[in-house]
Amino acid sequence: MKGIKNIIFDLGGVLLDIDTGKTNDAFEKLGVPDFKNNYSLYKASPLFDNLEKGNVSEPEFFNAIRQLSNLPLLDAAIRDAWNALILDFRMDSLQHLDMLKSRYSLYLLSNTNSIHHRAFHRSFNEQTGGKNFDGYFTKAYYSHQVGLRKPDKEIYDLVLSDAGIVAGETIFIDDLLKNIEAAAALGMHTHQLLPGERIEKLEW
Repeated sequence: MKGIKNIIFDLGGVLLDIDTGKTNDAFEKLGVPDFKNNYSLYKASPLFDNLEKGNVSEPEFFNAIRQLSNLPLLDAAIRDAWNALILDFRMDSLQHLDMLKSRYSLYLLSNTNSIHHRAFHRSFNEQTGGKNFDGYFTKAYYSHQVGLRKPDKEIYDLVLSDAGIVAGETIFIDDLLKNIEAAAALGMHTHQLLPGERIEKLEW
């Protein structure tokens, strides 16, 4: 990639397999009605949007789910259902990051929340024997920690400024078109990773 010095990766659907249908099904089994109409990768209710911006604490989230469902659900049951979407890391893709690190500065930009953040780090440790996932990157930016969320312009501005990198020398890889379009509007090169694509198969 001529002129590219930096790569910003999304997490879910790029380096980590996820399936929101599993979380929908898990909440349905708990008796929470219409969960899939309140949360998806394409549309998030204010509750989930604020959770991913760090504006809602875990106890507040659990209480909100209990109010939504009108059921006396235990925190652990809600947590397990919420984490059901997290599957396995793409190990071949992670190994490819080690190769890319010799040629580019790597960054991570993920919409997530404290519950999922803890769960996927635990999953990574189980798959790899305790390695540090964030160690693949010069820096990892998580929405709940920075108080901003894709595709809002401000989160891309923050990454570019904090990392001290130039948009025109950077490629952003995400599986969601709306996130890709927002990055492209700021002058970044982009690639939407489609279902079935893997970063290790891209033309680097």
